[in-house]
Amino acid sequence: MMLTGMHVAIIGGDARQLEVIRKLIELDAKLSLVGFDQLAHHFMGATKLRIEEVDFANLDAIILPVHGTTLEGKVNTVFSHEQIPFTEEMLLKTAKHCTVYTGISNRYLDDLMKAVDRKYVQLFERDDVAIYNSIPTAEGAVMIVIQHTDFTIHGSRVAVLGLGRIGMTVARTFAALGAKVKVGARRSEHLARIMEMGLAPFHLNDLEKEVQDIDICINTVPHFIVTASVIAKMPAHTLIVDLASKPGGTDFRYAEKRGVKAILAPGLPGVVAPKTAGQIIANVLSQLLYADLQKRKGNG
Repeated sequence: MMLTGMHVAIIGGDARQLEVIRKLIELDAKLSLVGFDQLAHHFMGATKLRIEEVDFANLDAIILPVHGTTLEGKVNTVFSHEQIPFTEEMLLKTAKHCTVYTGISNRYLDDLMKAVDRKYVQLFERDDVAIYNSIPTAEGAVMIVIQHTDFTIHGSRVAVLGLGRIGMTVARTFAALGAKVKVGARRSEHLARIMEMGLAPFHLNDLEKEVQDIDICINTVPHFIVTASVIAKMPAHTLIVDLASKPGGTDFRYAEKRGVKAILAPGLPGVVAPKTAGQIIANVLSQLLYADLQKRKGNG
């Protein structure tokens, strides 16, 4: 699988993008790197440019960082002091087949991509990326629990909220460490799966009752679910770890008022394992770029 002849611009990002750069160079893509001027490492086969030097007309793909852009349309990068603009004017110079890849989106990006009518892929919406990312996320959750408790995970009572792509891995990981794990879900097939995994299922409607004897609560549900009335029923020593994307699903104000420690920890893969997190993105991206290249060759 080679990407020879494909011209890709990688705009901004953090250590995870370095793995993407390595992978795409290995596959013989032509790379333009924007926002990497302070990166000491020099990649053979990649050219560092300012955004105004990019040849947008000849790009086949644009890769944005995991967080895409700000709501003001700027791209952040840890390898440069400048915030990089990402505008309609730039995208209108690209060929119709040019695809934009981002981790997650926001209102600015959604509106921009609609206006320019280019293909647009949110990598973190994909099941495969979310499942791969659940591994460093679960390890990060273990790290946080160890740092913020004075008891072992083994033998502790853990409630995991949600049995989605992250929740399943988190529940399995804590169970493997010897915790007594119960998992809250709504869908009947999820409750059945929890039982099949040898864990204790409960319906999220019963959350207030189920948290009365727990040591650790790990939320993966991206809705406001760990409310003041739920926190009020928890033992005072309970640790809440909220893995849902910002703003999380926990009433942090009330938790602080009651003296219950609550930690919002979205985006753990990039924190605890940036190399692995970057490789996950790089592998999926290279498959998508290759499929795109083959499709265009077939049409050509």
